[in-house]
Amino acid sequence: MALVAGVNIPDNKRVHVSLRSIYGVGSFQARDILEKAGIEGEPRVKDLSEAELGRIRELVDKNRNVEGDLRREVNMNVRRLIDIGSYRGVRHRRGLPVRGQRTKTNARAKRGKRRAVAGRRHTVTRK
Repeated sequence: MALVAGVNIPDNKRVHVSLRSIYGVGSFQARDILEKAGIEGEPRVKDLSEAELGRIRELVDKNRNVEGDLRREVNMNVRRLIDIGSYRGVRHRRGLPVRGQRTKTNARAKRGKRRAVAGRRHTVTRK
């Protein structure tokens, strides 16, 4: 396995796909890295030479904010929102959806498993 930005990328996949295993590198960025590294076609990682891998490593390390640095930056952004007490920060603190999604009927993953409430049975009365 090749080591890029401290991550072992899979050997048997195409380069643009295996680069996506790095946190912070998506489809578009992976293709951009390959274009700047001068890698033609869609080779597999195991078919790359050491020089090509070196160019990829250099581009990722110098031009991209990935892995630990990016995780730290995202975490600090969330911490900042919580510290200043913004609405989004409060939602993060409470573990609820942050981006305006409804929570009355959905958001089960955030709110947890449904719990029964005593005396909350819907009954239909007939006349």
